[in-house]
Amino acid sequence: MAFTVADYTIFVLLLVLSSAIGLFHALRGGRQGTMQEFLLANRSMSFLPVALSLLATFQSAVAILGVPAEIYRFGTQYWFLGCCYFLGLLIPAHVFIPVFYRLQLTSAYEYLELRFNKAVRVCGTVTFIFQMVIYMGVVLYAPALALNAVTQLDLWGAVLTVGLVCTLYTALGGLKAVIWTDVFQTLVMFAGQLAVIVVGSMKVGGMGRVWQLAAERGKISGIDLNPDPFERHTFWTLAVGGVFMMLSLYGVNQAQVQRYLSSRTEREAVLSCYAVFPCQQIVLCLSCLTGLVMFAYYQEHQLTAAQSQASPDQLVLYFVMDVLKDLPGLPGLFVACLFSGSLSTISSAFNSLATVTMEDLIHPHFPGLSESRATLLSKLLALGYGLLCLGMAYVSSMLGPLLQAAISIFGMVGGPLLGLFCLGMFFPCANPTGAIVGLVAGLTMAFWIGIGSLTSNLQAGPSAPLLVNTTSFPQVGNLTTAVTATLLASAPKRLSGLQKFYSLSYMWYSAHNSTTVILVGLLVSVLSGPTKGEAVSARTIYPVLPRLLCCLPQRCRQQLSCGVRGSTEDVSSAEPVPCAMEKTSNGVLSGPVEGLAHTEEAEGEGFARAEGVHTYILQETSL
Repeated sequence: MAFTVADYTIFVLLLVLSSAIGLFHALRGGRQGTMQEFLLANRSMSFLPVALSLLATFQSAVAILGVPAEIYRFGTQYWFLGCCYFLGLLIPAHVFIPVFYRLQLTSAYEYLELRFNKAVRVCGTVTFIFQMVIYMGVVLYAPALALNAVTQLDLWGAVLTVGLVCTLYTALGGLKAVIWTDVFQTLVMFAGQLAVIVVGSMKVGGMGRVWQLAAERGKISGIDLNPDPFERHTFWTLAVGGVFMMLSLYGVNQAQVQRYLSSRTEREAVLSCYAVFPCQQIVLCLSCLTGLVMFAYYQEHQLTAAQSQASPDQLVLYFVMDVLKDLPGLPGLFVACLFSGSLSTISSAFNSLATVTMEDLIHPHFPGLSESRATLLSKLLALGYGLLCLGMAYVSSMLGPLLQAAISIFGMVGGPLLGLFCLGMFFPCANPTGAIVGLVAGLTMAFWIGIGSLTSNLQAGPSAPLLVNTTSFPQVGNLTTAVTATLLASAPKRLSGLQKFYSLSYMWYSAHNSTTVILVGLLVSVLSGPTKGEAVSARTIYPVLPRLLCCLPQRCRQQLSCGVRGSTEDVSSAEPVPCAMEKTSNGVLSGPVEGLAHTEEAEGEGFARAEGVHTYILQETSL
């Protein structure tokens, strides 16, 4: 199986157009001359490109290969994951986005300093950097490795080309280039998957025949209401556990928060979150249909010797080459689709890593850094992380069976970070000590279960073949769930003790680990002296109980606010106000007062609030 000239042309065209978008935004589209332009697209983006970028960020090549393989092996049970998308996007839209947007943050971890202190902020930042750096190389190397095994496309040529192109347009064009290339790459992903479904189903006899064959072989799953959390996939596991997974992705992950903050108004940010919902459903349907078409095709066509020995993700590529081989250019379109997933994921990683490094680790120590030098340094950081990604891809190639452990780390970290933000946002009594201890406890629990599951399955030997195949990837399709799915793909039955504990479904990881952070954080906070309500800014708290119990008298709702000064309900329900303020080179906010969300706290105190290293000062004389 080899590529034709048309296939190579389409693949190269993807890379050229992606680079061109980055160069345009570097030279003409805003020129990326300031921190606001480079890191936040000058807060000028409308909701639709932001929504498509939100979608593309976590629709990696692992997903494009993984979901069809999941459906092919286990049937359509995974399709019920779509049930979690509604709450998983509704909660970020009405809880996390209003808090983050009205604080006018650049890094999500600035919130942790506003709510707790600088030490908590640094802990969150370092955890995020560790999470993304580990994953960057894998998301670039993994699809290239599978593609090389099936099509003989040069492995390191593909890795270097994609890595360098992505680094180029991210470092030059900033977040605006990343968002617009994500839009283009999302369309390519849709086109590639749609081509495979249409051509594949035609060769089988139509979608009706595909569904009939899948139903006859027991691949069409019903609703499994088994509440057992140790079952890999049930309705509750996917629909409820998936909500926590979605919150860790779309609620507090810096790559996504940065896109919300690039919106020109809070309303646009909320609309982008709503627009992701139908897009996510379409993506899930396309991936699941690809898996069904692949299953039906191989029911009527004999597998070759090489295909029968391939891992499921490689079988997806064999299937693509089988059904598209007579149509020059379409295999190249699917490869472009595959690498569009890689490009969108790692470019978002570069940009978000450059942002948190600059805002959380460098700027606090060099508050007098000029705007031009800070922007240049941000671009160099993006470039540096791009080169680090290539290095991590090389490290991934050396890991062998440990590749799965490297992949799984990403999923282990998302839950504890979600728990840390929820602890601060929903519990005014939580203090900095509780936050740090809770985060450490959550990470410890995450790695204990994750590594325990991995070693347990490795010891199982033949019962977990995917774990010892260095070219295999997780079977499910997004950045947090995909990286832990393989741990339990062939979990042994009738376990007890720790073995039973290690068999917890990967879909409950985020829920379990975030809950650990919250419970431990609250316990430590109570024992070490809870934070008094009057010491907490109302702008950093989301009033869950007062909002849920809105029928109670005002006095009761004030008591439920735990003594937080200012009307937290007014803050959370205020009309979106676009911020016209800018951070000057010395970190002081300048601009019209209307740019800030109006709160009783600001009115009563003249508003003095330290936002990270940027101190926003509005004195009475300036009013």
